[in-house]
Amino acid sequence: MTAVSVSTISNGTTTLDGSAVGEFEALLRGRLIRSGDSQYHAARAIYNGMIDKRPALIAQCVDAADVIAAVTFARDHDVLLAVRGGGHNGPGLALCDDGLVIDLSLMKGIRVDPAVRTVRVEPGCRWGDVDHAAHAFGLAVPTGIISTTGVPGLTLGGGHGYLTRKYGLTIDNLLEADVVLADGRLVTAGPDQNEDFFWALRGGGGNFGVVTSFLFQARPVETVYAGMTFWPFEQAGEVMRWYRDFSWQAPRDLYGFLALLTVPPGPPFPEDLHGKKMCGIVWCYCGPLDDAEKAFEPVWDFAEPAFKHLGPMPFPQLQSMFDPLYPPGHQWYWKGDFVNRLSDEAIELHLKFGAKLPTPQSTMHLYPIDGAVHDIDSSDMAWSCRDALWSMVIVGVDPDPASAERLKSWARDYWQALHPHAADGAYVNFMMEEGEDRVRATYGDNYDRLVEVKTKYDPTNLFRVNQNIQPQV
Repeated sequence: MTAVSVSTISNGTTTLDGSAVGEFEALLRGRLIRSGDSQYHAARAIYNGMIDKRPALIAQCVDAADVIAAVTFARDHDVLLAVRGGGHNGPGLALCDDGLVIDLSLMKGIRVDPAVRTVRVEPGCRWGDVDHAAHAFGLAVPTGIISTTGVPGLTLGGGHGYLTRKYGLTIDNLLEADVVLADGRLVTAGPDQNEDFFWALRGGGGNFGVVTSFLFQARPVETVYAGMTFWPFEQAGEVMRWYRDFSWQAPRDLYGFLALLTVPPGPPFPEDLHGKKMCGIVWCYCGPLDDAEKAFEPVWDFAEPAFKHLGPMPFPQLQSMFDPLYPPGHQWYWKGDFVNRLSDEAIELHLKFGAKLPTPQSTMHLYPIDGAVHDIDSSDMAWSCRDALWSMVIVGVDPDPASAERLKSWARDYWQALHPHAADGAYVNFMMEEGEDRVRATYGDNYDRLVEVKTKYDPTNLFRVNQNIQPQV
């Protein structure tokens, strides 16, 4: 068999003998894809079309045994390793150049236990798969707002979305996980076993191992009252000032994220709004449907929107509402921050940069992370920012690769202007490759404890292609 040149964990390069690669391939029930194979370019494509990384090998695993074989191969042969779940990660940390990618996308099993309201999920699933399976039993797992997002990355980074104010983060609903460690062992992490590892896993990203199974607590959510309200951009300052006071005081059943956006062409939007910049709020009310209209009375008392599209809908319909707007392969660049206070000065900056959205799909979102999120102490798991009110993301998006630099420039300038008005750190799933200081700020007082766990379970930093927490040397 042909030898393969690879990047190493120790920041060098080496050539793997063809027989070593062949022996690895023989251990897999899934496929091992090389750079010359016909499936290679499809296998290395991820959600963000701006990323063009070229692994030497891609191991498409079908079970935990395949994952163990791949981790062992990378460790024993000093091969740079990345782990791919759904591939939605903005900076492309699901891939690495000239290394080995553990691709989990074929591991798609889901089992719902309606008696105890749990959902066991394999790491190749996307949240749309989970929504579909759980909805049949009148259940849902708290997650994000795009159903094509992969389960592993969103979960391990924290996970916030429509159900956050009532039921907390995705990690607040994680009961246990099966994980392949750097030494090749498969362990279960939960509240009663490997507790230190379970603490770190909930918010610590992919730093500690490869999860082969998640067990979530599901919540009784079936039909929600949801949709959107848009106001003219000229009213955006007024809307944001009202929103900053209303959002965190609203009943926990009511969630609304604020957006500065360009109205897409097509239904349900009227033609006279197509292409206009507006300030919108996307709502989800998950309380009793009979009480929904009353919950929205403060919204109507504030100001009549220029566009209103609200009503009862199945939760999976809400979760997938924006999927067509953001298909795989677009150019993406995003920057994020946690926000404690939406000052008048910050609002003026939002208006300045929001008026210059560089493309129709570019946007800024403020996601509420209060309510049930604040019920948990910041030291109870790796996610440390339990006092923030919002998670902000500035997103430059466009299908045209020629737009890449323009997207980056706008998002960076916007973020740099707003950053002095933000809290420390950011949601790790909204970070690009921003360096150790930024990671340290994100984890705050939990960082040193995370280093201890990393040093214990991954002392050589095998799992380093992530928002990396470096072990003690």
